[in-house]
Amino acid sequence: MDTLSGLLESPKARGAFLLKSVFNPPWGLRIEDRAPLSLVTMLHGWAWVLREGADPVRIAAGDVAVLRGPEPYTLADDPSTPPGITVDPEQRCNTIDGEDVTEAMSLGVRTWGEPRRTGSTVMLSGTYQAPNEVGRRLLASLPALLVQPASAARTPLIGMLAAETDKEDVGQEVVLDRLLDLLLISVLRSWLTEPDTGAPLWFRAQSDPVVGRALRLLHERPGEPWTVASLASSVGVSRAALARHFTELVGEPPMTYLTQWRLTLASELLRDPDLSVANIAQKVGYSGPFALSAAFKRERGVSPQEFRRGKRPDETLTAGSSDRRTVVLGR
Repeated sequence: MDTLSGLLESPKARGAFLLKSVFNPPWGLRIEDRAPLSLVTMLHGWAWVLREGADPVRIAAGDVAVLRGPEPYTLADDPSTPPGITVDPEQRCNTIDGEDVTEAMSLGVRTWGEPRRTGSTVMLSGTYQAPNEVGRRLLASLPALLVQPASAARTPLIGMLAAETDKEDVGQEVVLDRLLDLLLISVLRSWLTEPDTGAPLWFRAQSDPVVGRALRLLHERPGEPWTVASLASSVGVSRAALARHFTELVGEPPMTYLTQWRLTLASELLRDPDLSVANIAQKVGYSGPFALSAAFKRERGVSPQEFRRGKRPDETLTAGSSDRRTVVLGR
């Protein structure tokens, strides 16, 4: 598995919050749900994305905006329109006077807002509700706002997701989760492969003849008892040369990178209740369950068993939060 495939393997929504919202201008919506990642796309009309310390960004029909949390943001018909409704961490919608209008403004299956009139704004949003559904390394790498214009998307996924949002068929939740994942992956792939968009160092490093080979080995064979010396021997350079070059290009030493990759894989495997911690430890390169548990607790702040039960440390929500960039693709 190459580094791109490894990254794009991460988004796996589990019961994602999908909603089609309908508004008549003027309208403003303050999002304070603390979700780690959300996608917003316009089906009709436009919206402005407003974040503290950043210029307003306009998104129109067919554009896809990826917003990294947990910082709040506002969506509105105009930058000057104050938000009239706030969305809280429980996805409840309250007016500025504190009135809960979640049910009162329901318009049917996964649709919410005001009765539609000609010229209404129709917005589709999907929210990943836990950091582990996206992946620690991905969240840490993303800009605060990533926008893929309709002209650069050329994907039927938006229409498919919009159509499926209105349905209540058997297995509908799984269908929506996978479509949301695919839409996110399509934006991420553009971000990573388009020049000058700020792709992370470890992704750009895969084109290096030495470090790229080392990264592929770590991704494809994480269970091996790698050392810097054995990895250097496998790619045909000295230990010192690999350690120096890897750190320069990736931003961290080889074994630090390997630890994070192993724990990322372990986090994914912990979702399978049929796999014991001992089985997982063997698959990802630890000598036993105690070694994996110690590394997991040290790096993630919780034990594998706690992680499996759904306990998540608060610090995972703020990965990469210092990066306040806005990236618009296709420019």
